[in-house]
Amino acid sequence: MGEPISLSRFILEEQRKYKNAVGDFSLILEQIAFAAKIISREVNKAGLVNILGSIDSTNKSGDKQQKLDVYSNEQMIKALDPTGKVCAMASEEIEDMLPVSDKSLEGKYAVVFDPLDGSSNIDVNVSIGTIFGIYKRVEDSDCKKSLLQAGKNLVCAGYVIYGSSTMFVYTTGQGVNGFTLDPSVGEFLLSHPNIKIPQYGKIYSINESNYFRWAKGIQEYVNFIKQHPDRQYTLRWIGSLVADFHRNLLKGGVFLYPEDSKNKNGKLRLIYEANPMAFIIENAGGMAVDGKQRILDIQPEELHQRVPLIIGSKYEVELYMEYREKYG
Repeated sequence: MGEPISLSRFILEEQRKYKNAVGDFSLILEQIAFAAKIISREVNKAGLVNILGSIDSTNKSGDKQQKLDVYSNEQMIKALDPTGKVCAMASEEIEDMLPVSDKSLEGKYAVVFDPLDGSSNIDVNVSIGTIFGIYKRVEDSDCKKSLLQAGKNLVCAGYVIYGSSTMFVYTTGQGVNGFTLDPSVGEFLLSHPNIKIPQYGKIYSINESNYFRWAKGIQEYVNFIKQHPDRQYTLRWIGSLVADFHRNLLKGGVFLYPEDSKNKNGKLRLIYEANPMAFIIENAGGMAVDGKQRILDIQPEELHQRVPLIIGSKYEVELYMEYREKYG
């Protein structure tokens, strides 16, 4: 067994492949990993300190904020702002783009993040995570425009899952790699190189309590999956996007959060959740759509835009599109 490869070393080796690289992007990625370690520490001792529970506020999307939401958001900002390499940031927890220090105004990158996805599960010890995406700054424009780019323009996307172990998974468009945090050395070590999602799986992840609010095409799709002639599917629904996505990425299957009569535009956020996960899944050989088009082709109109999300193995996602086209 060879020497373990740390995330820091991996990032530096990737940087060397680009002759004109000056280290700005690498620094941003390193700082996100640093923030993830701090968040992981707090998540792992949440039951022992006064950081569990909600506070008397909601975020832009109307979700009740948890103490750890606010803490995680602060850690991401503290990690990224001092670098001077970021011209703009946007968070699922904040209504408008986040102000950056004056020295950051010339930064070449824009960063979006959901600092603690699935935070409603904190109190019951279910896996939660951090999701992020990095864009190159749009030249000759205000910084906010750099945040409102289609997902296909991402230069990097990733997530951190805080579970039985803490894992950092990311892609720069050249394959997907996963790193597991070794607490004894305080470093993420390469544990899942070149992740590829199976072309089809046996897991479908959807909140079936919404069945009677779905369009006919969604109902017929789920009915078919449950009676599939070639394989027996298993329903697995945690209700934490990072946790459901991570399992399906490794094992194959599909995660669905479609629109319904109550949430006509879906419920997940395009910029902070759908785009980064779609960028990851496509680089792992899967697909992500909203039921009509590729997620990464959607042009965002505002920072907190919602979108339906169907994401996972190619077979199950393509089948979903067929059923929507046939039944609506």
